Amino acid sequence: MINLSLVIMLLLTFTNSPAQQKFVPVFESGKQGYNSYRIPAIIRLPNGDLLAFCEGRVKDAGDFGNIDIVMKSSRDKGKNWGPMQVVADAAEVQAGNPAPVVDLSDPAYPKGRIFLFYNTGNNHENEVRKGHGLREAWYITSIDNGLTWSVPVNITTQVHRPKQPAVNKDYDFPDDWRSYANTPGHAMQFQSGRYKGRIYIAANHSAGDPQQQSVDYKAHGYYTDDHGKSFQLGATINLPGSNESTAAELSGNRLLVNSRNQRGDIKSRIISISSDGGSSWDTTYFDPNLPDPVNEGSLLNIGSKAGKAVLAFTNAADTAHRNKLTLRISDDEGQSWKRSWLVYAGDAANDAVDYAAYSDLVQTGKKEIGILFEKDDYTSIVFTTISWK
Repeated sequence: MINLSLVIMLLLTFTNSPAQQKFVPVFESGKQGYNSYRIPAIIRLPNGDLLAFCEGRVKDAGDFGNIDIVMKSSRDKGKNWGPMQVVADAAEVQAGNPAPVVDLSDPAYPKGRIFLFYNTGNNHENEVRKGHGLREAWYITSIDNGLTWSVPVNITTQVHRPKQPAVNKDYDFPDDWRSYANTPGHAMQFQSGRYKGRIYIAANHSAGDPQQQSVDYKAHGYYTDDHGKSFQLGATINLPGSNESTAAELSGNRLLVNSRNQRGDIKSRIISISSDGGSSWDTTYFDPNLPDPVNEGSLLNIGSKAGKAVLAFTNAADTAHRNKLTLRISDDEGQSWKRSWLVYAGDAANDAVDYAAYSDLVQTGKKEIGILFEKDDYTSIVFTTISWK
């Protein structure tokens, strides 16, 4: 006798498991002058081109040192990638945490203008947390699809609150923020409603001396409503240990921010909802449907259904290791994630290797999502696509 339930389950499993998934190398460690490549980010331009960014780390894979932001472009939906270009080089300090977005609402640039937000730093993160160093916030722009870039603009005093009077009196704030980082991954722009045109960059900071379980970390965001002329700090997410974040627009003028739990006590993603574009938070909670091993994730609005935002999300969906990269789709603005695809998984028994770590999402078509992710212990950053409809 045929077990109908078992047959249906097997069919669903097959449907949601990409067969012969193709991974196109975009950045390969040890090549083109960099020992390691990390922290991927990707956007799609109005003409359909893809721009992939990451940190090019010169000497080693460490988070501090001689680090540039590099970029490659693709004109065929990620099947092939052009030559590498250095877009941010901070000389004696590191440049990292690329957060790109295309501003599509500025009448001065009807074809769109690319913003690339990034951070610089002059010491290791743990030393900056102790007050021995400074992280700054910058952006550059491009109006020719990334071929050339503007002079960097320093927005540290607008979006950061460091107490560094010995370094620069402009940075003498009472809040004593120390470590500071964008996203990682793409930034976002509201496409409709009251906040249409607002560019929002999810971020995080530490405040005061380092604390046990990293509770000195909290997520926040910043935004511009005038195409980069000025910036406002959004509200801090009042959950100690909230860290690297990614954001997406919901219906009804709302914003969803999805964050990493640096404390590691609960191995799930942190969800925060704002009804005023990130100026304040209505609610913050852990989503048990999004397991996470204390890692980065990527969130993307890919359309709407019955008046609600359709969301895509990727992360290493393993509570123990950076492995089992999984794409999930929600038709109800993150209330549930009924469809999922295992994008990549290595040897689950080898806990010494991070098989699938950081990722970023881009919509390459109405039925297709592109995923740029760190593969096989950071030996490469690769691109792949999944048909989700």
